[in-house]
Amino acid sequence: MYLPQHFAESRVEVMHAFMRKHPLGVLVANTPAGLDANHVPFVTDSEPAPWGRLRCHVARANPIWSAVEQANDVLVIFQGPEAYVSPSVYEAKRRDGKVVPTWNYVTVHAYGKARVVHEHEWLLAQLHALTATQESGRPEPWHVDDAPADFTSKLIRAIVGIEITIEKLIGKWKVSQNRSRIDRANIAADLRSQSAARHGEMIQLLEDGG
Repeated sequence: MYLPQHFAESRVEVMHAFMRKHPLGVLVANTPAGLDANHVPFVTDSEPAPWGRLRCHVARANPIWSAVEQANDVLVIFQGPEAYVSPSVYEAKRRDGKVVPTWNYVTVHAYGKARVVHEHEWLLAQLHALTATQESGRPEPWHVDDAPADFTSKLIRAIVGIEITIEKLIGKWKVSQNRSRIDRANIAADLRSQSAARHGEMIQLLEDGG
């Protein structure tokens, strides 16, 4: 990924927090049929240091797990807030017109070695961890144990776990850090006028200076 220094985010704890906030990652692996990408929700663990670990599960019918078992190098892409930036909001637009559009976005790329897991207890723990995270904000969270045990066991036999030990994390926060404070404020105001609900997280990043 092209990464100018002013857009680079190297703090592991910041990237982990981002990955937990945006857990639906794109798992990319090189398979016998070529590159394959699967959209999968992940659990992010801080250990082992320094980069941590990712855990997910896929359907047993999904060929990605057998491909990962053969060649275990994988890439997981986490995508966050993004927004088109119009050059009409820049100060230079009024001064000399020498401006062009761009696109702001936040992403983390996690590279690592994957192993395939078939153990029932591991898969059950994975389901508990993933569900607990996503249900935590609900007034009456649903728990895996709310389903009949025999029903859950049957479904677990239809999935396969993938555990990725992260070997490299690359974070890119492209949120107009190369523009002036006034330009960033203008971009935030423009996005707010379009839809604060859609662009709220990007607006906050712009106002925080990245």
